[in-house]
Amino acid sequence: MRKIKNQKHSKETLFFATSKVFERASYYGLRAILLLYMIGETLKIEDSKALIIFGWLLVSLLFSQIIGGIFGDLIIGNKKSIIIGGIIQAIGAFILCVPSINGLYFGLFLVVLGNGFFTPNFTSNFGKLYLNKTKLLDSGFTILYFAINLGSFFGVLLIGYIGNKYGYNFGFIFSGVLMLLSIIPIIFSKEKNIAKKSNNELLLSNRILNILVAFIVVGVFWQIYEISNTRVFNLQLQFSEISSLGVPEFLWQSINVIFILPISLFVIVFWSFFYKNQFFKLMLGFIFGALSLGVLFLIPDELKEQHSIIFMISLFFLTMAEIHISPTLHSVLTKYTNPKYLAILISLAFLPGRLISLIFGLFNDEFYDNPMLGVKFGIIIFTVIGLGLLGYNQLNKKTNHI
Repeated sequence: MRKIKNQKHSKETLFFATSKVFERASYYGLRAILLLYMIGETLKIEDSKALIIFGWLLVSLLFSQIIGGIFGDLIIGNKKSIIIGGIIQAIGAFILCVPSINGLYFGLFLVVLGNGFFTPNFTSNFGKLYLNKTKLLDSGFTILYFAINLGSFFGVLLIGYIGNKYGYNFGFIFSGVLMLLSIIPIIFSKEKNIAKKSNNELLLSNRILNILVAFIVVGVFWQIYEISNTRVFNLQLQFSEISSLGVPEFLWQSINVIFILPISLFVIVFWSFFYKNQFFKLMLGFIFGALSLGVLFLIPDELKEQHSIIFMISLFFLTMAEIHISPTLHSVLTKYTNPKYLAILISLAFLPGRLISLIFGLFNDEFYDNPMLGVKFGIIIFTVIGLGLLGYNQLNKKTNHI
């Protein structure tokens, strides 16, 4: 652990974080009311068809980011792509107010297209703020992670409330307005000069290996997260009915935010003053993940109110795992990628996870029927990868001088 000297976050970080709060509030708020709008009295779409449309929306968002990354890195520039993407996504939200199937499809198409231009270029430009102060990359991306969770939490609450209270059209309009607000800080931000790159002394093969390792282990983390989440979700439902901890019932489904926000703030401050390399942090993330799943074994099938405390401890460790995993991936990509192609690589970050998902998908029925099997499997995989990362980190110290 080394103390960070002569490196500070800039005002541009605040601009980007503010923008991300508005953008995530817009996106997740729109998602919160979209299904209800589709099956409601206006469109009267069957539940099964509405779920299919919603599923295609989520998949399309991933692939549209590849298009946006290519345009941002190779054609029109990252900043222009962010602004254009934000405007297109806002127009898409407004068009959803048109009470017709055509309005729905065209509005969703623009939301997908706009998000594809906005997201990878936004993350890329944010990372470029730290090209000459890479020891702050982890805390910088944790600031962004904090903004993402803050925006999504309040977006769901606000737009969900507006949609249910005043009508879905008002929710879509509010979502569009938030999206337009998100591009204002970007307009006033300065685009980073990428003429210099601090890690060019590293061998290309070493940089590629670091990126691949990060891609794969983070992909595995989120797939194990999904597998074990069946058990976590069931416990959340049960504890929301029996617990008297003072947590409102509706908050149990997003209770992890209660941990993410304060822990993120602590980690942001700590990592802004003290540095440890990314692969050590990834290792800690997997160890925390194993601890989180291990604590779940202390909760019996016959729940009692006191078991909710144990569940909270498990969520605490899970939050620690998330904070060490998710922001660190983008930190690794920014540090070891040629910045000219950073948005493209960020847009491809989901691919390893999808490929791993196909493999794990062969066993979905077994994990769904026996949630504790997924928990046991997760503990083993998390522990093995954590130990592997410990060894890889030691190897990196010798070869890459990180």
